[in-house]
Amino acid sequence: MNRYTLKSLLTQLVVKKLLPAPLLGLTSAFTVAVVRSPEFENGIEVMDRNGKVVGVSQKAGEKAVKETALSRAVLFGTTFSLPAVLTYFVERAKLAKTPRALALMRMFMITSVLAGMLPVSLSMFPQCGEIKRADLEPEIQSSTEETELFYNRGI
Repeated sequence: MNRYTLKSLLTQLVVKKLLPAPLLGLTSAFTVAVVRSPEFENGIEVMDRNGKVVGVSQKAGEKAVKETALSRAVLFGTTFSLPAVLTYFVERAKLAKTPRALALMRMFMITSVLAGMLPVSLSMFPQCGEIKRADLEPEIQSSTEETELFYNRGI
């Protein structure tokens, strides 16, 4: 047991405090990419301004999944890291007198940050995304004269 303990304070800081937040953000983004992988392979419907489906585009699907993955990474990464930073300042200021009070404050901060970050994360990218016709597959480019097409990003 003693062999694998973290002896250095810097190592403890990095492993216990700094590393988990980016890892959670990356894991969240990876989960979105895995769950929505059929959109990478099969594509999603692309519509013109009137809502008429022009075709199914893999490039629009890739863009939609990337946007959703980024918004999830921001949501969970921030929700995990900001309360840890705030808890550090609460501990340093000695605002919480008991471990139970500190745990309650930490739960309140996590809930508050999650509640605040959820609308921010969902509004980072519009629900109905735009993509230029030049960025799409040749068969879709030839089927319409519209310069910008639209797709449903999903949540």
